[in-house]
Amino acid sequence: MTLPENMDLILRRFEEPDEVREFPYGRFEIITIAGMTIGKATYEPGWKWSEHAGKALGKSFCEVEHLCLALSGQVTVAFEGEPVQVMTPGTIFYVSTKPHDSWVVGDEPYVSIHFLGASDYTTR
Repeated sequence: MTLPENMDLILRRFEEPDEVREFPYGRFEIITIAGMTIGKATYEPGWKWSEHAGKALGKSFCEVEHLCLALSGQVTVAFEGEPVQVMTPGTIFYVSTKPHDSWVVGDEPYVSIHFLGASDYTTR
């Protein structure tokens, strides 16, 4: 990637995102930098993708590919008919486009950074 002239350093913070997608119990902030779209997900206890993001899209499962880093709280990834996996802080995880659901585990908000799939998340 070639940066524009005089742009050897670009600094961004999620306090000033390019876009914010809000839904019940959740928020997804998006920053585009150096040709990449990166997202920050914040989900409150009780959040479930199929109910709080998917319902508005008319979908029961997410089909967006993800590469994420869990920062705080706990969340699941659940494929139909397979064991539920729980992501904890510090876990870097990849989820394919295979239909999946997700929900917050416990009483602490879940926060993660999405390095892949952020531009499509909660839009299709």
